[in-house]
Amino acid sequence: MGFILYLIIGGIIGWLAGLILGKDIPGGIIGNIIAGIIGAWIGGLIFPDMGPVIWDMAIIPALIGAIILVLILSFILKAMRKA
Repeated sequence: MGFILYLIIGGIIGWLAGLILGKDIPGGIIGNIIAGIIGAWIGGLIFPDMGPVIWDMAIIPALIGAIILVLILSFILKAMRKA
């Protein structure tokens, strides 16, 4: 049950990151989940154990990491479209 909740929280964080930036994450719901989980990892490296934690995922660092990931993905996809 914990793994499913981890995926749900990752999806919500990825969705919030896309919403904050006003950019769509490629892949829809799966993309949101991946962005949230990878964002949690990136945010955990930058800001370990900061803010509230839900199911072993620190929310604020995960959101910051997901925003960074969405920005990087949008720059890469924009550059690929121009090429």
